[in-house]
Amino acid sequence: MERKNQYALITGATSGIGYELARQFAKNGYDLVIVARDHEELTRKAEEFKAYGVNVISISKNLFLQEEVYSLYSELKMNGISPEILVNDAGQGVFGKFQETDIHREVDIVQLNIIAVIILTKLFLKDRLPKGSGKILNLASVASKVPGPWHSVYHGTKAFVLSWSEAIREELKDSGITVTALLPGPTDTDFFNKADMNRSKILQDRDTLASPEEVAIDGYNALMNDDDKIVSGLKNKLSVAMANLSSDSMAAHRMAEMQKPIAEE
Repeated sequence: MERKNQYALITGATSGIGYELARQFAKNGYDLVIVARDHEELTRKAEEFKAYGVNVISISKNLFLQEEVYSLYSELKMNGISPEILVNDAGQGVFGKFQETDIHREVDIVQLNIIAVIILTKLFLKDRLPKGSGKILNLASVASKVPGPWHSVYHGTKAFVLSWSEAIREELKDSGITVTALLPGPTDTDFFNKADMNRSKILQDRDTLASPEEVAIDGYNALMNDDDKIVSGLKNKLSVAMANLSSDSMAAHRMAEMQKPIAEE
């Protein structure tokens, strides 16, 4: 393995797709800045990634809070670290009908899935534009392509991430900095547990869930190829193609049927 002597900054790096992405970067010789809330879990994962022969800096931050997003970047600056790659992976959802879900939880999700992502990206760009190089990987989702009854705020945040990623990619096209959106479908991670989504029909057959490692490999390769976006998995490519042919109301109805609780008839 050839050491790249470049840092990849990865949020949500201790579990799921974020963890697998961090592993891909470490295996390919990138030094890591890994960010998550759980300090002990960060320490454990940092030791694991160091086994690949790369430097690993772990920073515990609560990205639900704007001031912690800003302080993450100022800590890097103070230590003279300018990541070459930014991976905005951290994200959460909440399951249920919008009129019944907790507004504070939903505001937190908007904060994490959108606000933290745009702040980190802004700070990354201010740092990297004078250097004329850099890569950004934003975790969107196939949820970005369809309205999501029972999961409406999450789908809305991912629609924002995809649209905004495509827009800034165009703005940055002569800057040496690329932007790639990764669109996984349902993946075998702790996401559904955190979203209180275990009773959803979409999880009836867990064998159909994608492997986070395969999603991460798709995302890593798309980023290295400077692709604008990648829908991970053949089944998800087909469902996005179908959604593109449907009216929004038809797509919303189909998604409602897929996502509603098992007991809900």
